[in-house]
Amino acid sequence: MKHMRVQVPMWSTASDAELQFYREMGVDAVSVMFRENDWDYDSVSRLQERMAKFDLTITDGGSFSVFKNPVIHLGLEGRDEQIDRYNQFTTVMGKCGIPMCSLAWQPDGAVRSWKKVGKYTRGSVSGIVDMEEIASRNPSHGRVYSEEEIWHNFKYFLDRTLPVCEKAGVKMALHPNDPPAACVMGIPSLIYNSEGFKRAFELAGSSLYLGMKLCVGCWLEGGTAFGDLMKDIEYFVGQGKVLAVHFRNLSASMPYFEEVLLEDGYADMYEIMKQLVRCDCDALISVDHASHGVPEFGGMAGAYGYSTGYMKGMLMAAEKEVAVERRR
Repeated sequence: MKHMRVQVPMWSTASDAELQFYREMGVDAVSVMFRENDWDYDSVSRLQERMAKFDLTITDGGSFSVFKNPVIHLGLEGRDEQIDRYNQFTTVMGKCGIPMCSLAWQPDGAVRSWKKVGKYTRGSVSGIVDMEEIASRNPSHGRVYSEEEIWHNFKYFLDRTLPVCEKAGVKMALHPNDPPAACVMGIPSLIYNSEGFKRAFELAGSSLYLGMKLCVGCWLEGGTAFGDLMKDIEYFVGQGKVLAVHFRNLSASMPYFEEVLLEDGYADMYEIMKQLVRCDCDALISVDHASHGVPEFGGMAGAYGYSTGYMKGMLMAAEKEVAVERRR
């Protein structure tokens, strides 16, 4: 049986106390979101040295202005310079031995209607989406783009980044659009269903350096319109495309949902975990979009600590159950 490796997300500015907290959670893999001026080689190396004192390893790196860049995604003036910057980031990751970097083709980021207390969030501030509210907004970048433009820009990007990834030994993990609607504020989504992933991998050709972040939350947001989650897990794991898994539950699928605790949403997260284990998924797995937490009791780190522990318990139970199944 292959095993998934649990990781936690953190900012490059995390304190030693936060690193100690992760160590005490029994986690050794960390996905780092680098602040704007924190991803030059010397800064990343210093962070790695500091993390090593707590037995922590960076397994996944990203910086929002690098991989959620509207200039690249929309083909705006200065695109080549911004792609060069993405390649610089990849090169630094490679020199530091970090095997994966983030990619999300969403120039407006993960779009949310509100971040507030919802009906199902147990009093915590969480992300809430109301597609009717989002549909009432004006185009975010001045006009409505076509789907052909978005895919052309993606191919333009791949042609200029995959060779750098291959040289650096760093894979790109492509995240779905969030929310996975066909068009959000005038920008067509690249990945709003599982077929979009298949098309993206076709454009990458024979390269092994484009993979995916299988975001359970995005599949659940789209519901059956995104795809059959259980079958898609089997297919994409079997294709060797799943580099990381984001584990998240929701109150419902679109058009309205709240991000909730793993045990509170409409999906049976344990069945999803067992499917990942049954399919021999060996990706990194982490909670994403946890609630904001209580500042006096650990804030975001505390919120992720609870949900990561819950997820670790599910993973351990699923591995034991699947092992028994295979012995029968």
